[in-house]
Amino acid sequence: MNISKKNLDLPLISVIIPAYNAEKFIAKTLLSVLSQTYQNIEILVVNDGSTDTTAEIVTSFTQKDSRVILLQQSNTGVAAARNLAIQKSRGEYIAPIDADDIWYPQNLEKQVESLIKSEPSVGVVYSWSLDINEKDLLTGGFYNSTIEGQVYKALVYKYFIGNASSSLIRRICFEKVGCYNCQLKAQNAQGCEDWELHLRIAEHYQFKVVPEFLVGYRQITSSMSCNFAAMAKCHSLIMTDIQQLHPEIPASIYHWSSSNFYIYLAVKSNRSNNHKNTLFWLIRAFKEDFFMAIMRHNLYLLSIESILKILVVPPTQSGLEFKQRLESTEGTTIASINQRTRIHKILPSQIYERIRLDSLAN
Repeated sequence: MNISKKNLDLPLISVIIPAYNAEKFIAKTLLSVLSQTYQNIEILVVNDGSTDTTAEIVTSFTQKDSRVILLQQSNTGVAAARNLAIQKSRGEYIAPIDADDIWYPQNLEKQVESLIKSEPSVGVVYSWSLDINEKDLLTGGFYNSTIEGQVYKALVYKYFIGNASSSLIRRICFEKVGCYNCQLKAQNAQGCEDWELHLRIAEHYQFKVVPEFLVGYRQITSSMSCNFAAMAKCHSLIMTDIQQLHPEIPASIYHWSSSNFYIYLAVKSNRSNNHKNTLFWLIRAFKEDFFMAIMRHNLYLLSIESILKILVVPPTQSGLEFKQRLESTEGTTIASINQRTRIHKILPSQIYERIRLDSLAN
């Protein structure tokens, strides 16, 4: 199917963007959305009580393009902001994107084409994503899962979608399962709201993947100063609820899930130069799923690096070192990432993980 840039007879997509003190990147995010080859969109930006110039920047876009709509609320969190945008939206499909991420031009076109061709049982289509830095340059990280169909157990195991900016969701899914969970923030548990929503959707709908890198997932210093303990608590609360709802799911899957998530927190701690926290999360990951953890070669490197930096590097050097490390990765290309993905597939840990995922599909 060839989707014309100007064909406005196709389904309306509501793009929802929660924005809190997002002045540094919100313009780039909006430009990436407005530059989509799929043009029948509305863009609802929710200013979540920002104290910077976020609202002014978005207002400048509303004055140039009527598809951009600014909504205001007091600072009540990302889940509430997304819910407000959904409530005010009109589209048949909902496309979340965070206020510092970007979409490459064909993201929505490819996703909506996939949904239009799919059976009504498919509720979510997600794209592959690439990690980018403050300059929009690739840093080498990527998410390229091929999991689709009935994905509930696989989604309990890991958030294979990768981030909150990679999926296109049928509106009917929200009508069926509700919107984002605002109660997590009330329990000082944040960071997994999108995962929790997708889990609820996966109980009733199938997922499909667009196997192309179409999303830029921004990794920046300021975004790495988040509360990792709150993220871990969020994951724990979600998994506890699932265990109560689905006692038939083996306990081992929850241990695998926790280990995966702790590794994710270890990597984020390392990137923010909090090396004691890195070791803390690595130890927890080993305790939850020792066999898989010992197969991950990069964890040994991460452990050694953290120990050496705790013992040798003065704390005052951490910020400069982080900046230098980021700069040293600039210039990574799609070709080099494609090469990495081929190598990635033959690593023992990845082969074993595919065996696990195959078992979860049965």
